[in-house]
Amino acid sequence: MRCPYCRHADSRVVDSREADDGQLIRRRRSCTECGKRFTTVEEAVLAVVKRSGVTEPFSRTKIMSGVRKACQGRPVDEDSIALLAQKVEESVRAKGAAEVPSHEVGLAILGPLRELDQVAYLRFASVYKSFDSLDEFEKEIAALREAKVAREAAVRHAVAARSGGRGSKINQ
Repeated sequence: MRCPYCRHADSRVVDSREADDGQLIRRRRSCTECGKRFTTVEEAVLAVVKRSGVTEPFSRTKIMSGVRKACQGRPVDEDSIALLAQKVEESVRAKGAAEVPSHEVGLAILGPLRELDQVAYLRFASVYKSFDSLDEFEKEIAALREAKVAREAAVRHAVAARSGGRGSKINQ
């Protein structure tokens, strides 16, 4: 690493620490020529390969922008959108690949967005999955309803199990 003071090409690492939940490495360095200290920050670059073959850096801001459009007019706050974008980035980075197809980024958005707001999910999914007909919307809505019924049944089962079988007819 080149020293920013004397431009000498060699430096020694004095200390290394993770930052930003392990996404960055902050290194304290010392120049072997002039002795001055400086800090460098290293980040693993994650690239997204678009359908056209063009590669661009992963952008959490771009994720937030797309989700924000889907959530327009919905009761979803900016913090929830930022948290969703963070979850998406973490799940994409967890795959360990330096390059990720844009299709996988889209899939990583769908799950958390479904949990955040079902109408926003439908909006995003209709564009992402290129819905061409009303039937495709109806199938997706049916899948959302089935998932909701399954979640409610799981909750009823958990409540019944906790109560030792007493009151197992709650909400039936």
